[in-house]
Amino acid sequence: MIRDRSIASGILDIVVHTFLGFLLLVTLYPLLHIASVSISGGTAIAKNLVTVYPIGFQLNAYKLIFQTARIPLAFKNSVIYTSLGTFINLVMTITMGYPLSRKKLTLRRFYTTIVVVTMFFGGGLIPTFILVKSLGMYNTIWALVIPGAIATWNLIIMRTFFQALPDEFEESAYLDGATDILILLRIVLPLSKAAIATIGLFYLVSHWNSWFEATIYLKESGKYPLQVVLREIVIQGRVTEELVQKGMMSLADQVGGAGLDEYISLEKIKYATLFVSIVPMLVVYPFIQKYFAKGVMIGSLKG
Repeated sequence: MIRDRSIASGILDIVVHTFLGFLLLVTLYPLLHIASVSISGGTAIAKNLVTVYPIGFQLNAYKLIFQTARIPLAFKNSVIYTSLGTFINLVMTITMGYPLSRKKLTLRRFYTTIVVVTMFFGGGLIPTFILVKSLGMYNTIWALVIPGAIATWNLIIMRTFFQALPDEFEESAYLDGATDILILLRIVLPLSKAAIATIGLFYLVSHWNSWFEATIYLKESGKYPLQVVLREIVIQGRVTEELVQKGMMSLADQVGGAGLDEYISLEKIKYATLFVSIVPMLVVYPFIQKYFAKGVMIGSLKG
């Protein structure tokens, strides 16, 4: 390969690298700022000196949020809801996407049309709530994972990926006496790791960041996921009040330093809880990154 060493090419390289560096900075800045504020001293936060690196290293906020039972319990609830919900999503999406990708399926176009219609029309919030309650799922984990068991767009993407797999694999398996289920488990799924990892990541992030459904379908605060508790902290400061009532924190002395008010204390707790909610996604992504780069192109090409 011959490298272009012209002046125009050099200028283009500088422009491209500068632009990509700017995008990287814009992407990382919010994360670094949240982490820095959560471990900085109260004086630096009060003077608005914290940017992308901490000033006056302190872990008081993290100690305080884990002293109250609400945040660890909410974190555990989020892990359970996200794990179970993602598993159900993948099972339902795969088991429906695979049959819809097979040309021999009777009324395949009819079923596909019905699926697509759900992208544009829904029952509405109140009818959905009534349905969930009438099925006995209100105030249970199932209200968070069953109504959204299949995302239509993800189903279409998965079906498109299955359609792109060579028919020869399936035909040879039939000649050896394999059933449809065996073909799906032994041939199709191993060839679809990129698609499954990508769709799984979409479902995972959706469940982890979800809070609206929990506020509607859950009435006990002990069942709330982390995002709902985080919302209460940001909007209402309830965890701060709980810590004060239990005598676990001194708003001026333990969190922000002598003389600082409740606002600064609440700010540190907000940012610490925000960072705790981000960490799981940061941990999960590197393990599926190798599949994600290929998976994001699912459906763009066939053949």
